[in-house]
Amino acid sequence: MRFNLGEFEEIVLLVVAAQNEEAYGLSVTTAIEEELGRSVTMSSVHTALYRLEEKGLLNSKVGGTSKTRGGRRKRNFLITSAGKEALIEAKNARNHLWSKIPKIVIDTP
Repeated sequence: MRFNLGEFEEIVLLVVAAQNEEAYGLSVTTAIEEELGRSVTMSSVHTALYRLEEKGLLNSKVGGTSKTRGGRRKRNFLITSAGKEALIEAKNARNHLWSKIPKIVIDTP
Protein backbone atom coordinates (compact mmCIF):
# COMPACT_ATOMS: atom_id res chain seq x y z
CA MET A 1 0.00 0.00 0.00
CA ARG A 2 1.28 3.50 -0.77
CA PHE A 3 0.91 6.20 1.81
CA ASN A 4 1.51 9.83 0.98
CA LEU A 5 2.70 11.48 4.14
CA GLY A 6 3.82 15.05 4.23
CA GLU A 7 6.89 15.84 6.31
CA PHE A 8 4.88 17.36 9.16
CA GLU A 9 2.39 14.48 9.13
CA GLU A 10 5.28 12.03 9.39
CA ILE A 11 6.71 13.93 12.38
CA VAL A 12 3.33 13.98 14.13
CA LEU A 13 2.84 10.27 13.44
CA LEU A 14 6.32 9.50 14.80
CA VAL A 15 5.62 11.45 17.99
CA VAL A 16 2.27 9.72 18.51
CA ALA A 17 3.97 6.34 18.07
CA ALA A 18 6.74 7.32 20.50
CA GLN A 19 4.24 8.49 23.12
CA ASN A 20 2.40 5.15 22.91
CA GLU A 21 -1.16 5.76 24.15
CA GLU A 22 -0.24 9.02 25.93
CA ALA A 23 -0.35 11.29 22.87
CA TYR A 24 -2.69 14.27 22.79
CA GLY A 25 -2.50 17.71 21.20
CA LEU A 26 -0.38 19.47 23.80
CA SER A 27 1.97 16.53 24.37
CA VAL A 28 2.63 16.20 20.64
CA THR A 29 3.18 19.96 20.27
CA THR A 30 5.59 20.03 23.22
CA ALA A 31 7.52 16.99 21.97
CA ILE A 32 8.00 18.50 18.51
CA GLU A 33 9.24 21.75 20.00
CA GLU A 34 11.55 20.08 22.52
CA GLU A 35 12.85 17.17 20.45
CA LEU A 36 13.26 18.98 17.14
CA GLY A 37 13.65 22.58 18.28
CA ARG A 38 10.87 23.46 15.90
CA SER A 39 8.19 26.01 16.74
CA VAL A 40 4.68 24.74 15.93
CA THR A 41 1.19 25.87 16.78
CA MET A 42 -1.31 23.74 18.61
CA SER A 43 -3.80 24.25 15.76
CA SER A 44 -1.35 22.89 13.16
CA VAL A 45 -0.77 19.82 15.32
CA HIS A 46 -4.51 19.29 15.81
CA THR A 47 -5.09 19.66 12.07
CA ALA A 48 -2.44 17.02 11.36
CA LEU A 49 -3.80 14.68 14.05
CA TYR A 50 -7.35 14.85 12.65
CA ARG A 51 -6.10 14.48 9.06
CA LEU A 52 -4.09 11.39 10.05
CA GLU A 53 -7.17 10.01 11.78
CA GLU A 54 -9.25 10.58 8.63
CA LYS A 55 -6.61 8.67 6.64
CA GLY A 56 -6.94 5.74 9.08
CA LEU A 57 -3.39 6.12 10.40
CA LEU A 58 -4.51 7.14 13.89
CA ASN A 59 -7.44 6.39 16.16
CA SER A 60 -8.54 8.57 19.03
CA LYS A 61 -10.47 8.20 22.21
CA VAL A 62 -11.74 10.81 24.64
CA GLY A 63 -10.59 10.38 28.22
CA GLY A 64 -12.14 11.49 31.47
CA THR A 65 -12.19 14.99 32.88
CA SER A 66 -9.54 16.30 35.24
CA LYS A 67 -9.22 19.27 37.57
CA THR A 68 -5.85 20.19 36.06
CA ARG A 69 -7.56 20.64 32.68
CA GLY A 70 -10.40 22.71 34.13
CA GLY A 71 -12.85 19.83 33.80
CA ARG A 72 -12.15 19.42 30.08
CA ARG A 73 -11.65 16.02 28.53
CA LYS A 74 -8.51 15.09 26.64
CA ARG A 75 -8.48 13.26 23.30
CA ASN A 76 -5.70 10.68 23.15
CA PHE A 77 -4.37 9.44 19.82
CA LEU A 78 -3.13 5.95 19.04
CA ILE A 79 -1.28 4.74 15.96
CA THR A 80 -3.10 2.11 13.88
CA SER A 81 -1.56 -0.80 12.01
CA ALA A 82 -1.91 1.27 8.82
CA GLY A 83 -0.06 4.10 10.60
CA LYS A 84 2.76 1.71 11.48
CA GLU A 85 2.93 0.60 7.85
CA ALA A 86 3.05 4.21 6.71
CA LEU A 87 5.98 4.97 9.02
CA ILE A 88 7.88 1.88 7.89
CA GLU A 89 7.25 2.81 4.25
CA ALA A 90 8.47 6.38 4.85
CA LYS A 91 11.59 5.14 6.68
CA ASN A 92 12.41 2.67 3.92
CA ALA A 93 11.96 5.31 1.23
CA ARG A 94 14.24 7.75 3.06
CA ASN A 95 16.87 5.08 3.71
CA HIS A 96 16.78 4.07 0.05
CA LEU A 97 17.30 7.65 -1.09
CA TRP A 98 20.06 8.24 1.48
CA SER A 99 21.84 5.14 0.17
CA LYS A 100 21.92 6.70 -3.32
CA ILE A 101 23.93 9.74 -2.22
CA PRO A 102 27.63 9.33 -2.98
CA LYS A 103 29.71 9.52 0.22
CA ILE A 104 31.76 12.38 -1.20
CA VAL A 105 28.64 14.55 -1.33
CA ILE A 106 27.86 14.38 2.39
CA ASP A 107 31.22 13.52 3.97
CA THR A 108 32.90 16.38 5.73
CA PRO A 109 36.68 16.70 6.09
